[in-house]
Amino acid sequence: MMPEDLRALALLDWLENDLLLTIKGFDAASSDASFRRYFRVTTPEGPFIVMDAPPEKENVKPFIRVAGLMSACDVHVPAIYQQNLDDGFLLLEDFGSQCFLDQLNSASADALYASAFDTLLKLQADTSLLSSGLPGYDEALLQRELAIFEDWFINGLLDIGIPPAQWDKVRDLLIHSALEQPVSCVHRDYHSRNLMVLTSDSPGVIDFQDAVIGPITYDLVSLLRDCYIAWPEQQVEQWVENYFQRLTQAGLVNVELSQFKRWFDLMGLQRHLKAIGIFSRLHLRDGKSGYLNDIPRTLNHVMTVCSLYPELAEFRQFLHDEVLSAPRVNALKEKTQ
Repeated sequence: MMPEDLRALALLDWLENDLLLTIKGFDAASSDASFRRYFRVTTPEGPFIVMDAPPEKENVKPFIRVAGLMSACDVHVPAIYQQNLDDGFLLLEDFGSQCFLDQLNSASADALYASAFDTLLKLQADTSLLSSGLPGYDEALLQRELAIFEDWFINGLLDIGIPPAQWDKVRDLLIHSALEQPVSCVHRDYHSRNLMVLTSDSPGVIDFQDAVIGPITYDLVSLLRDCYIAWPEQQVEQWVENYFQRLTQAGLVNVELSQFKRWFDLMGLQRHLKAIGIFSRLHLRDGKSGYLNDIPRTLNHVMTVCSLYPELAEFRQFLHDEVLSAPRVNALKEKTQ
């Protein structure tokens, strides 16, 4: 903590003088792609996590509300011990520092993902969440997310353009596929960095405040076509098929596996295009350039899906000719090899 970090000083004042905690340690725990920061505080009662969410930039009320909804359906989210809405401070349960990404390998993947599937099914099977008032993942939101790819990656980072008719065709395909799916509660960032490995009741689920009601494949594709780790296609397909069987048995989907797999693939394409745009925006707007290193892996996911569907052949050719050959992308590929 820097001496001029007035928010951190205000946070410490809240902990010590309002909550009467004895602070033995105060260290940065993490930051994310938003304006939120997290600190780990050590006290005689044990460790806690404190969220710092500047009220003019972040609203902690959705976090509090969604935490309550998810906890009610037995998803393990951090307990909220104290809250200061005026200043944007929350005192939270500490899930430790080991996320799935830290421990995932070929030997651990099946067990870790099994626990993630169990938790995801709890979230999707709780139909009371459908009437909880969570916003819908509607056409307008899907359009806004896809625009992030064009605005921040194609136009912003690469300074090129995509033929409007071609881009309209891709957007229409992806939006139609998303909107024709059964809906459930969607975490929206259900991946290896937001699932924490715990000694009991694992995984701990974080970064859930943007939850919506939307396509049933969204969180599954976030998990299995993760922007931060890639698995052999045969393994991914087996995990998808197994989870599809569980959804079918629960009465949550009523289609053939081939249709579910198409939903999964096209949902993944939508998500990865958005993610590439967000990684570019974090670099260009927010100065968080580390996320650029995740673009080549994410682009590889995009190319793989485009190769599976003839209606995406033209878009794949554009990516091959104009994007993968761009100097900025080539530099990123070389850096991450």
